[in-house]
Amino acid sequence: MKKLVIATRRSRLALWQAEHIQKELARLHPGLAVELLPMSTKGDEILDRSLDKVGGKGLFVKELENAMADGRADLAVHSIKDVPADLPQSFVLAAITAREDPRDALVSNRFATLGEMPRGAVLGTSSLRRAAQVRERHAGLEVKLLRGNVETRVAKLDRGEYDAILLAVAGLVRLGLGARIRRPLSLEESLPAPGQGALGIECLAARKDVRQLLAALADATTAQCVRAERAVSRALGGSCTLPLGAHAVMQAGQLDLSALVASADGRRVLRARATGSDPEEVGAQAARSLRDQGADAVLGALK
Repeated sequence: MKKLVIATRRSRLALWQAEHIQKELARLHPGLAVELLPMSTKGDEILDRSLDKVGGKGLFVKELENAMADGRADLAVHSIKDVPADLPQSFVLAAITAREDPRDALVSNRFATLGEMPRGAVLGTSSLRRAAQVRERHAGLEVKLLRGNVETRVAKLDRGEYDAILLAVAGLVRLGLGARIRRPLSLEESLPAPGQGALGIECLAARKDVRQLLAALADATTAQCVRAERAVSRALGGSCTLPLGAHAVMQAGQLDLSALVASADGRRVLRARATGSDPEEVGAQAARSLRDQGADAVLGALK
């Protein structure tokens, strides 16, 4: 192959991610031309409603998959947390890259911690998962919808529309906005979304030529952890918009996975731990434990 085309969303973060992979591919494969195909997706265009009301985070992926299916692009770069647990049968995640810091971050011009925020203070997030975990511990805060790209969200904070907002550490760091982080939230305070902080590179399953070129970008440890996290999501419905957190680490060849499911109001938060060497089984084990505690009823109430 002499040329690869990467489909990407147009946001600055998505472009950073695509350009990062573009540079890595050029470094690994001298002489290979790598171009970007920036695209707008429905997930970027619908900003007045939460994602769970309009079709989920798969809205960020569909147009990019269409571009690969019709030959305009060879691959797409995603934040793994935006990729549904079940891909269309003709597509595959060919590589998952080494993970950036997976934690959520508090960004505020006034408060250094969630505990400092007084009753009635306004906290912005687009994530049911983040909102539920905040409501569990800080029931007096007013949690309001916050959509848009990272810069738009930070600008709304700076205009005083919110007292604080929650964003992913990884996105802020990648955009050079790490200094805006007042405090990363511990995994106990806010368990991340499955795959948070990792990039996934998607292509058509039939494109063995592309998969071979992408293989060198894969990080085996991150991939094992992310597979376990996504297995929890898949077992419980597969939607990226569920108030579901999952995070795994690899220790001495064993996966240690933490997972949770929450009601939207944060009044019910179910937690599970699972360990083992097989990512799919570890994820399934955690999902079974959550189901035994009543996860189906909790998630069913959201529909």
